Amino acid sequence: MLKLLLICTLAVASRAEIVEEDDVLVLKKSNFEEALKAHPNILVEFYAPWCGHCKALVPEYAKAAGMLKADGSVVRLGKVDATEETELAQEYGVRGYPTIKFFKGGEKESPKEYSAGRTADDIVAWLKKRTGPAVATLAGVTEAESLIADSEVAVIGFFKDVESDGAKAFEKAAEATDDVPFALATSDDIFAKFEVSKDSVVLFKKFDEGRNTFDGELTKEDLLAFFTEQTAPKIFGGEIKSHILMFLPKTSKDFDDKMDEFKKAAEGFKGKILFIFIDSDVDDNQRILEFFGLKKEECPAIRLITLEDEMTKYKPESEAITAESIIAFCKLFADGKLKPHLMSQDIPEDWDKTPVKILVGKNFEEIAFHPSKNVFVEFYAPWCGHCKQLTPIWEKLGEKFMDNADIVVAKMDSTANEIETVKVHSFPTLKFFPAGDERKVIDYNGERTLEGFSKFLESGGKDGGAPAGDDDEDMDAEVRSTETSTPDQSRLMTEHLFRSSLCLFHTHMQSVFCRTVYMYTNKRLF
Repeated sequence: MLKLLLICTLAVASRAEIVEEDDVLVLKKSNFEEALKAHPNILVEFYAPWCGHCKALVPEYAKAAGMLKADGSVVRLGKVDATEETELAQEYGVRGYPTIKFFKGGEKESPKEYSAGRTADDIVAWLKKRTGPAVATLAGVTEAESLIADSEVAVIGFFKDVESDGAKAFEKAAEATDDVPFALATSDDIFAKFEVSKDSVVLFKKFDEGRNTFDGELTKEDLLAFFTEQTAPKIFGGEIKSHILMFLPKTSKDFDDKMDEFKKAAEGFKGKILFIFIDSDVDDNQRILEFFGLKKEECPAIRLITLEDEMTKYKPESEAITAESIIAFCKLFADGKLKPHLMSQDIPEDWDKTPVKILVGKNFEEIAFHPSKNVFVEFYAPWCGHCKQLTPIWEKLGEKFMDNADIVVAKMDSTANEIETVKVHSFPTLKFFPAGDERKVIDYNGERTLEGFSKFLESGGKDGGAPAGDDDEDMDAEVRSTETSTPDQSRLMTEHLFRSSLCLFHTHMQSVFCRTVYMYTNKRLF
């Protein structure tokens, strides 16, 4: 009896090890298998305590866990400190933070990578699709209209007979497609509303022409090919590298008129330029406006961006939003007759009154390439955690050399200022501009300490430096770890400047952070 009591006590103690923090299970190697047995469907975040993006995810992740719990869902959220549970992290190929995987049915061998956005709603929606029906049934026209209005991309299968081969193929295709809601319409009212006369599949989207009807054979393979063709451009890594964005509040009185003009202009550029609408009133989209140097009150506005090796932005001379003006703008771009639009803040009156000088686009060339000055510049982002950590060290460096007439320690907010001579892809980026007329640029690759920076400056940029372009950009710890396992690095660059989310880009891309641009990934803007 005593032995039995001891066994029971040990079992209870073991279960007690799975503690919860804000409805999130705290997982370790010692309780991981037990957790999967108790909760067969778990979304697990592998994080690092020092990772700024992991910290940013905390409230949304906890909110999602609470939402699922309140709904009585059997799906749970868990987290693993990968810096402590290194063996577990290695087992699941964790190379960046945060890494999020979904374990379904208690299976631990091949979890599915989480691929949606980083808001609570994104997380819950993704999990519901993984554990619920892949296709929702629409009760009426109102439901169909809501689905289309609330989704950047939505697919509706119009089938009178849900047991038909076509309907079954549609469901199989839906099961194999991530991040896009699928629904089934069977009522005459919905058919009539959307002018559908026979069984078919229609994809609704908030870019390009807005709607595409599948006209091939209703098989899973052909449907998947159709979805890929029509929605691939919404992913930042798509083939179309030129995007034109219209920033317009949905609440504006002439919204429909401007959308009609925008769609009309898109007709002649399909496959060449991706047309994207951004609701400028939505809070999640404010990072996108910032990226293009726009404010709410400046909208409506049109901007164009190319997503080649270097991102380049363009601004139309005319503020008119008509099909004619947009077409003319796009033709000038296609003909190579547009000059890039470079953002710059105004020069602060006290830009040179502090130990660390403040550079903006308008004074960068004059200061950085001054023939008699050695200029050391930090290119930073205000939201970057690593930049914030570097701030006190950088200020001490400025104080140390403030009386040296030959050395200038400076900083520039690269989210608000752009220059042609230096392309910044990660934050913080540190570059040295030595005195002389050669306009040399040296990347700093040494230790980010006061001692390391001092030796670098005192050696004339030799101790800890390398000519710009000789090596990969120096990346902060977060980005360095997140990029090692991803073949398409350009997509990683799409996940940070946008979204507090967007968290598209990041729908979803940002992502991923500090080296990203967070544009249309992870939150899926379109």
